[in-house]
Amino acid sequence: MKHLPLVVLLLCLAAGTAFAQTEQPEEPVPPLRSTSVHDPSIIKAGDMYYVFGSHLAAAKSSDLRNWVSIEDRVHDGNTLIPNVFTELQETFSWAQADTLWAPDVVQLPDGKFYMYYCACRGDSPLSALGVAVADHVEGPYKNLGIIFRSGGGRRAPDGTFYDATKHPNVVDPHVFFDAEGKLWMVYGSYSGGIFIVEMDPETGFPLPDQAYGKRLTGGNHSRIEGPYILYNPDLDYYYLFLSFGGLASNGGYNIRVARSKNPDGPYYDSEGKDMINAHGPRGSFFDDAAIEPYGVKLVGNFLFRVGRNLYGYVSPGHNSAYHDPETNRYFVVMHTRFPRGGEYHEVRTHQIFFNEDGWPVMSVLPYAYETLEAVTAQEVAGDYLYVNHGKDISSQMKPAVSIELNLDGSITGEATGTWRLVGDYFAHLEIDGVLYKGVFIRQWDPTLAARIMTFTVLSEQGVAAWGKAQN
Repeated sequence: MKHLPLVVLLLCLAAGTAFAQTEQPEEPVPPLRSTSVHDPSIIKAGDMYYVFGSHLAAAKSSDLRNWVSIEDRVHDGNTLIPNVFTELQETFSWAQADTLWAPDVVQLPDGKFYMYYCACRGDSPLSALGVAVADHVEGPYKNLGIIFRSGGGRRAPDGTFYDATKHPNVVDPHVFFDAEGKLWMVYGSYSGGIFIVEMDPETGFPLPDQAYGKRLTGGNHSRIEGPYILYNPDLDYYYLFLSFGGLASNGGYNIRVARSKNPDGPYYDSEGKDMINAHGPRGSFFDDAAIEPYGVKLVGNFLFRVGRNLYGYVSPGHNSAYHDPETNRYFVVMHTRFPRGGEYHEVRTHQIFFNEDGWPVMSVLPYAYETLEAVTAQEVAGDYLYVNHGKDISSQMKPAVSIELNLDGSITGEATGTWRLVGDYFAHLEIDGVLYKGVFIRQWDPTLAARIMTFTVLSEQGVAAWGKAQN
């Protein structure tokens, strides 16, 4: 072998060092293997995470990245509810339906697992919501009966005739314990809004004399659905997650959040607006313009484009959320469609963080074992793709643009302003005169096969903005 000149050898060594730094991950990151569960609701049982979704679909994962399907459709022989059409005959008959919508599973003090299921006709709020019980999270579940009905020209639990503008469409349940150990169910979709009712932890049914419960938001057929409430014990806030818009690829589905000191509200957004006022005017139907100003918008349609590589979501929504008390990590688990993907959807898990004002911000990239840790200004400075999620409900994609975060604290490029690293990882970005607060965090970018710097920030007006380093 011939000896290389010293300068060439040094260049080769430097290139090899750079390759090692950029091409090798800091820790093994397996490829993402997802599943197609619509409206995923998460529960952890033992060491396994489970998501339950519409059409009696379910999947499980040990790491929130790699999912294995359990079931994918309503059919006799479904392992979750065998003989489902016989078991839930009363539900299907009332709802005039042959499938089930978004369920939720919770473990109650007796150690058993309770599945809150629902069915809906779809073109009207003719729905039924009930509960089934199992000894094991994977079933089989045995029906305990219907809790609520809606529609059908009958009297509502409050004694008046059912009115779809003020009474709930009884679907999309989430059942949870509050900080005091009380059990609640939040539910509702379109029609009369989102409601909450206190539950009996011994029976799994509502406590008496509550009618449909208390309205938290929505009404007059506003497109607000998929409620899910997450408690943060460090901040002592309950966070109400909601999906605004329509779930189809042209529906502009997007995830929003509000918070309260009490599980049953009132819930306010980052501007202090009471979510009870988020509804269309009397006599309206799907008036998105009336509800757009409400709630903190965490994610909507977006697109990062690098050459032929596309990373983006279409109509992301109907999320659940999970807090891991051992690691103190918080997660959003949702379904999403994709650019050029039509109505096909998959589950995605993103870590969420809380900014200095106590509002959640969602990670730019799917969860890949990242940890919020100290970064330096030198690590943050660089070229980014930047996307602003806006506050609208729209099928239009929000395209990313190129910006530079310069070491002198300036932001240049297709958006301009200033940036600052606060403490170990908090991010302050003032862009086009608006201040956004969030975090800087390294995340795994599969297209680059490396961890890159990202930022996820939120304005006081409830608008999320994301940045993803280009190298």
